[in-house]
Amino acid sequence: MARPRQHSPEELHASVMAACDSWLKQHPIHALSLRSIARDVGCAPSTLLKLYGSFNNLLQYVNLETLDSLKAQIDTFQAGTPDERLGALAMAYWKFAHRYPYRWQLLFDYPLAEEGELDTRQGRMIEALFLRVEATLKEVQPQMADLEASRLARTLWGSVHGLVQLGLNERLGYGQGQALEVTELLDQLLHTILAGLRAGGAGR
Repeated sequence: MARPRQHSPEELHASVMAACDSWLKQHPIHALSLRSIARDVGCAPSTLLKLYGSFNNLLQYVNLETLDSLKAQIDTFQAGTPDERLGALAMAYWKFAHRYPYRWQLLFDYPLAEEGELDTRQGRMIEALFLRVEATLKEVQPQMADLEASRLARTLWGSVHGLVQLGLNERLGYGQGQALEVTELLDQLLHTILAGLRAGGAGR
């Protein structure tokens, strides 16, 4: 029997992430196992347990890569009006989820890390998204208090996420005999929220 290949921790981690990426391009996460990943990268399952501590921790590193990829796409939208930037963020969110549905499923169907470095890194990435939305909302309504901006950013992005999730599951339904499109509903959502925000500011 051939001996498992020897890897440095960095090389093994890169191979594991590549194997998971390849799998998630075509298959859902629930069919993936520690044993199958070990077989793909040429090591024993115990080696992966030694490196990650648990299969769940391994999946959290996959989630970090997903958040990194999403952040890289979002970071490209720096120019334009507040409305244009928020629209671009929402569309990037949808396009990413639509292009990588199984990565998306892993990100939201499995709990995020609850402690340690993984929790800190994941929390930092998610908070950066909310802070960007908050800052953009305050451009629209400079008089808005920080707490109000924080709440509205999460309310808005929760609505965006809900539409994206319904779109992925093809559960948006029909309007006047036509299938409702995620992109059109996202546009309507943002227009309604921002129009209301401007109208509320005008009345202060």
